[in-house]
Amino acid sequence: MSDSTTDSTTLGQTVTGERADLLEALTKQRHFLRFTTRDLTDEQAGLRTTAGELCLGGLIKHVTSVERSWVGFILAGSSAMPDFTSMTEADFAKRADEFRMLPGETLAGVLKEYDDVAGRTDELVASLPDLDAAHPLPSAPWFEPGVRWSARRVLLHIVAETAQHAGHADIIRESLDGSKSMG
Repeated sequence: MSDSTTDSTTLGQTVTGERADLLEALTKQRHFLRFTTRDLTDEQAGLRTTAGELCLGGLIKHVTSVERSWVGFILAGSSAMPDFTSMTEADFAKRADEFRMLPGETLAGVLKEYDDVAGRTDELVASLPDLDAAHPLPSAPWFEPGVRWSARRVLLHIVAETAQHAGHADIIRESLDGSKSMG
């Protein structure tokens, strides 16, 4: 990331300092994730190329869902997210669908939805009154009860999640046709 003198323009609004740094980090990681899908067909975007369940289109869908959920958390707290401790098998099956391309889904559609969610996130980063505003985390086996995350912490989590999955996507793409995001 750059120093706090960086400027970023989001929807005609100039953003500086920490917010510009957050937007720059998000933009960079989103680019790497999207770049792994360049020149692919819908069929290729849905192919599993490793021992895992992941495909490129599914990773984009997952990151879109995660970003949308966490932005909801920033705005409304844990009520905007599922209570993972009470999810049924049907809930988990539905959640698993976000990791694969379903019949009728297209890579262009998946990328469009990702762009829409990214735009809403960027707008929030630019306009949120207080990055320190915090909410208790939702119930989930992987969260310690009673822990609160600030909007800043959530945004850093979105950056980390996007970067992690961009790395996964790079491996999947290289396994698909030898193409790499870098190098």
